[in-house]
Amino acid sequence: MLLQLTISNFAIVSFLELDLRPGMTSITGETGAGKSIAIDALALALGERADADSVRPGADKADISARFRIDKLPRVKAWLSEQELDEQDECILRRTLSREGRSRGYINGTPVPLSQLKALGALLINIHGQHAHQELQKSDYQRSLLDAYAGHHQLLQQTSLGYQHWRQLGNERRQLQQEQAQWQAQRQLLEYQVAELDELALAEDEFPELEAEHKRLANGAELLNDCQQALDVLADGEETNALQLLRQGLRVVIELNRMDGRLGPVQEMIESSLIQLEEGHGELSRYLDRLELDPERLHEVETRLGKVMELARKHHVPPAELATHHQQLRTRLAEMADNDSRLQELEQEVELARNDFLQAAERLSQSRQRYAESLNGLITQGMHQLSMEHGRFEIRVSADDNGGYSPLGIDRVEFLVSTNPGQPLSPLARVASGGELSRISLAIQVITARKVETPTLIFDEVDVGVSGPTAAVVGKLLRQLGESTQVLVITHLPQVAGNGHQHFFVSKSSADNDTQTRMRELDEHSRLQELARLLGGNKITPNTLANARELLVCGEA
Repeated sequence: MLLQLTISNFAIVSFLELDLRPGMTSITGETGAGKSIAIDALALALGERADADSVRPGADKADISARFRIDKLPRVKAWLSEQELDEQDECILRRTLSREGRSRGYINGTPVPLSQLKALGALLINIHGQHAHQELQKSDYQRSLLDAYAGHHQLLQQTSLGYQHWRQLGNERRQLQQEQAQWQAQRQLLEYQVAELDELALAEDEFPELEAEHKRLANGAELLNDCQQALDVLADGEETNALQLLRQGLRVVIELNRMDGRLGPVQEMIESSLIQLEEGHGELSRYLDRLELDPERLHEVETRLGKVMELARKHHVPPAELATHHQQLRTRLAEMADNDSRLQELEQEVELARNDFLQAAERLSQSRQRYAESLNGLITQGMHQLSMEHGRFEIRVSADDNGGYSPLGIDRVEFLVSTNPGQPLSPLARVASGGELSRISLAIQVITARKVETPTLIFDEVDVGVSGPTAAVVGKLLRQLGESTQVLVITHLPQVAGNGHQHFFVSKSSADNDTQTRMRELDEHSRLQELARLLGGNKITPNTLANARELLVCGEA
């Protein structure tokens, strides 16, 4: 329940702090005093859209805090735990709004996005506005009221998930069908291209190896001649060669080292060079022994290279990337074949998903039918209590005329009413007058609110168009509702206000070009004065005071 509301620099409120109690709280005040201003501020703390003009003139920012007791609200505590927010027996929602339009939200002191404020606020408070009877004429609102009363959270979730799964599979099938239509013209060409490249069967990294082999074979005669020249220079030359000269030099250095030992490192380097020269000569000799001219192999390599170059030009890729391109084409062709198989699977999966959705939607529909029958009697009874003795109410749950399926199911929900004897049931918006519509709306809101799990209910002038004995019934209904949940009622009717367990009075004052709205809790004497004012205007007489005392006594009975 809402324990405290603190408002600073909001609209024409400089500072306001309200301490609230369980039961029914009446809020009254003079015309134009701003009876709804506290509710507007509370709505901001619950995540509603903010307007920079809401900041009080002359102030830098508005600040609104709402403190709730949540020790008996397991859904709220579970939500806070899921969001990793501080979970205690009390919870504070706070909202600040700067004059520049910057807005910040906090839950238990932790900065949060407004979406989280709104999600938590929906679990804490339900606001019924004075224009709810206008919303009541819309089919979507009628369906949401029925679902809220029936507690269809789980059924709605199952139906929505089933619908989304069915549509997701349907979209996948449609995309595959479109792709197949586009690929069908390419399939024959793709199969020919893959077959041509399969025939070539170019291996990964084969092209650079072919280029290297071709270079070697094409230069075979030159390699033979140059290798022999190199061998002659290194060691095979009869007159002189490098190996012979290096050995001569080594003998001289050995003699020198005997005379001066400091030349030992030089001797070691020359000996090492001699060993490397002999090993290099040996490797080159063995290479020459294996080297031979092979015109046939050269022809084969040139032919294969020519084919590779031809296909590379044909496919507009570098020759070195032809093997990769070949694999990509094969993969794409395989995907086409896989899509054929996947499309057949999807046909079955889509049908199964559709059946699952329809089964969930049918369970939801049957539950709507049951709760609609229960509500029909309760709301009809409520209409009788609100001076519509011959009224009848019926909720019709039927298949959507357009065969439309949605995440909300397969139903069309319509509120029907008859207000006069012999009058057939007709859609609510066509039959009820403005006053009748207000009373029917009030009956529906009070009855459905009993089943809604929200711990705090706010009724903002929902008794417009109600007067006399009917107003007294409205007051009793709201007080009864306050016995099981916290109810805040903004009203102009003394018959309603007198039923409150707690009563606040809203006033507005102006001085020195400054306007302020204030709210104060009334004691018993002040309540009598306020009820008398509501009964007879600003002139309070002994008769209006006596009538007010009767209303207050009735409210406390």
